[in-house]
Amino acid sequence: MTDPRRAGLLPEAAEYVVVGGGTAGSAVAARLAEAGHDVLVLEAGPDFGPQGEASWPADFVDATRLGRSHDWGYDSGDTYPWTVGFERARAIGGSSDVNGCTQTWGHRRDYDAWAEAGLTGWAADDLAPLFAGGMERMRVRQFTADELTPWQHAWYDAAPAVGMPRLTSLNDLDEAAGFAPEAMNIQDGVRINASFAYLDPVRGLPHLRIVGDALVDRVVVERGVATGVVVHHHGEIATVRAGTVVLAGGAYNSPTILLRSGIGPFAQLAPLGIPLVHHLPGVGENLHDQPFLLMSFAGSDRMAAEMDAARAAGWTPDEQAMGKAASSLETEAFDLHFLPYSPTHRGDDKRWSIGTSALLPRSRGFVRLRSADPEAKPWIDHRFLSDAEGADVAMLIEGAVMLRELAATAALSPLVGAEIHPGPETFARDALAAHLYRHPDNYWHPVGTCRMGVAGDPGAVVDERARVHGIEGLRVADASIMPRIPRATTAMPSVVMGEKVAALLLEEATA
Repeated sequence: MTDPRRAGLLPEAAEYVVVGGGTAGSAVAARLAEAGHDVLVLEAGPDFGPQGEASWPADFVDATRLGRSHDWGYDSGDTYPWTVGFERARAIGGSSDVNGCTQTWGHRRDYDAWAEAGLTGWAADDLAPLFAGGMERMRVRQFTADELTPWQHAWYDAAPAVGMPRLTSLNDLDEAAGFAPEAMNIQDGVRINASFAYLDPVRGLPHLRIVGDALVDRVVVERGVATGVVVHHHGEIATVRAGTVVLAGGAYNSPTILLRSGIGPFAQLAPLGIPLVHHLPGVGENLHDQPFLLMSFAGSDRMAAEMDAARAAGWTPDEQAMGKAASSLETEAFDLHFLPYSPTHRGDDKRWSIGTSALLPRSRGFVRLRSADPEAKPWIDHRFLSDAEGADVAMLIEGAVMLRELAATAALSPLVGAEIHPGPETFARDALAAHLYRHPDNYWHPVGTCRMGVAGDPGAVVDERARVHGIEGLRVADASIMPRIPRATTAMPSVVMGEKVAALLLEEATA
């Protein structure tokens, strides 16, 4: 007899159905399965199996490059005169398959502010053990200063000149400005994705089933209770019953599943012929990401020679060090990232770069359906740099000014060479602002589209236990529930979202 779990077949029912086997979904599923619960993971993309299987795409496993295969194909569409890509991996492991592996936590105030808004259990001290556990599970290693490449080390050495002390780590929740080597989930040159870290240890359990190429269309809701999901799988459409449905599709996909399920703003659902199940106007709203500016320099013969020597001696990661600083708008901690970046896969067309990102954006956008078809791409508009006060642009300008001051220091100038992008023509503040408005860019950290909020908050989608307001048996567990983005790269915070929601579910299961 064929074992459905081994054959990747859809079961008729499961105690917990986790929709999405990505960064957060892998954590949720693993923790529930470890506790002995019956868990089904439905992943829209392929399940390549455990680490070491030959079916894993090379660009997913190779940590020297950003993966681009098996992408959802999301982008800005006709929002701008050009196309901005919103890359997300459609595969087991999700975007942990393709990211730069930088693991940062943010600052205490990020999470304490959530708790102060009424979200009990989400303060920094509540989450700190989950961050520590996630770092261990993801096999994160802290680089040391003597491991930095010459390009990274040059900026690290120069950072104190603009008020950024050299630090040993970026992940002290009480620490503000500084420059430090990164902590990264890389082992022997392999990107340790969430599937390797969380699902591989439990794949052998009889009560865990992982089904790839299973696109969830919608959640089935009967009399206010989520009872299952409708799944497109290998050309067939099936309904899988569930005791609890946990959406973990990320900031773009979790809201679209809710919308197709009839959960969202009625005015958006009616024109698409989607019957209203529950009017929840916050679904798909509050989308935000940290706007980004990439600055490039000509480099120097000395830097090129030092980098060539470093590459000859061993592996030289493109991303390995990061700075954090405060603009004049920031009063609590820091609101800027600086990321030296030296791509090694461009052949002779090398680019010597450093980016700056505004970590606490004021601008808000949305994710909306264009069609009820689950394969139709949604309308994604981050509305980058649209805040009325111009604060997001002001933060990026101040970040660029700091980096230009650094690049002009006696120690760094001979190494980095002249700025070639955005270039001397943008040295005036107004000219740089105009450049930013014409060329918005993202940091690949979308959050907020199913945000947490207390009862009575008209924009909230889930409560502090990640329960969808007005629907029993339905949770959301990913970056979409973040009310406001933390001052961090969001990979590890997303792991923590999964860890936290799993802990809440296990707490209720044993109550």
